[in-house]
Amino acid sequence: MDASREAADAGGMTSSLTHTSSTARSWWPLTKHYAEMVIAMFAGMLVLGMLRSTLGLTVEFADRPGTSYLLMATDMSIGMAAWMRLRGHPWSMTAEMCAAMYVPAVLLPLVWVDAMSPMAFMVVAHTLMMVAMLVVLVRRRS
Repeated sequence: MDASREAADAGGMTSSLTHTSSTARSWWPLTKHYAEMVIAMFAGMLVLGMLRSTLGLTVEFADRPGTSYLLMATDMSIGMAAWMRLRGHPWSMTAEMCAAMYVPAVLLPLVWVDAMSPMAFMVVAHTLMMVAMLVVLVRRRS
């Protein structure tokens, strides 16, 4: 080993860089899975939403934001569940991830009593969905 390498090792530089690199690698599967779940959610929402529209079963968001939200969360959950089962995840993990889609439903009473607009609810709901999903992923990181 040359003198500069020995000096770097003595100062902890190499081990610090190795630690940072291994930490990034350990988070890569989680990041990849998170991206896959988002894509599966959008696919479920797109495909099932188009099917519902074709069958004339659409719900106007402005008239029924709660129903619209629950249908959307269900479409997303079906897409995620299909992808997770295809990838071999157990039902327990699949159910946890799907349950994350419904966490924002606790805010629906705020819409019903006009304390929150339907559009504000949808923005908050989508953000909360993503955070709830991340919590499930981090909890099951291993």
